[in-house]
Amino acid sequence: MRVLFLAPNSPKTGNCTTAERIRNHIVAAGHTCVLCDTREFSSASDVSSLMTQEPRFEAALAIHLFKGGRLLLDAGVPFGVVFGGTDVNEDVKDEHKRAVMEEVLRKARFAVAFTDKLKERAKVLLVRNVRVHSSGFLQLLLLTCQSKLSAKVGNLRVFLLVCGLRRVKDPLYLLEAFAEWHSQNPLVVLIIIVPKVMYLAADLSQEELHAAMQKSFALVNSSLSEGMSAAILEAMDLGLPVLARDVPGNAAIVEHEVTGLLYTSPQEFVSLSRKLLDGRGLQERLVRNGKNYITACHNPMKERITYQKLVETLY
Repeated sequence: MRVLFLAPNSPKTGNCTTAERIRNHIVAAGHTCVLCDTREFSSASDVSSLMTQEPRFEAALAIHLFKGGRLLLDAGVPFGVVFGGTDVNEDVKDEHKRAVMEEVLRKARFAVAFTDKLKERAKVLLVRNVRVHSSGFLQLLLLTCQSKLSAKVGNLRVFLLVCGLRRVKDPLYLLEAFAEWHSQNPLVVLIIIVPKVMYLAADLSQEELHAAMQKSFALVNSSLSEGMSAAILEAMDLGLPVLARDVPGNAAIVEHEVTGLLYTSPQEFVSLSRKLLDGRGLQERLVRNGKNYITACHNPMKERITYQKLVETLY
């Protein structure tokens, strides 16, 4: 089967990582899967025109109900959708976008939510056929070479924030509070890594980024809204404590003081970070529980089987 897969696909973003992973699952089942960036199309009619070209697509899949799903409304083939996060957490507040997303859900064969909490939030969209799926992620071989950051780390306690340059990611949310803390304790450093534009660090490949994580003290998330942060899951798997902003998407995968720490303000972030620095037992507990959570809930092979079964419903 030939499948068209639409996703917001900016390089080195969580959506890009998720889309490539799902595409690999579909291809592994023997299908042809063509991944396209939603930005390549201005309307559903553009996708409709694509569907008439040879070789024909027989099914379609989209990440994000509005950015991707709306483009499939006139596709003329069975399709499924995967919630992105901002569609359920942010776009639903816009009446026009909500109406479009409701139409997408009425026409979709299936819809995938990564967590139970995301599914519950999706109920405002009158969802009838949502499958809850705990997403896995591909394990990449970590380079044994030194990362670009390693020579600079030394005895510093590096708090690493990995995100895209979007308003919803709010990368400067902690800057003022962290700068004040740094003035009191120069050994604590905040490094923000974003695609193309960097703060204190040059651009890193995914392998180098994982190596940088292993050299860091903790992974930070400051997003205003999240679907499911791949960076948080990767940090847990790599044995890195996580400090995440207390928003629904993060709270769905981070249990406070069990698998990570959740904060509601920059001041609380600093307070929890101090607690983490001073508490070896807390560090070890968060790392242990985080890895156990990944093993139990985000198994890559389980995810592959799930998506392969979902694609079969598009025949």
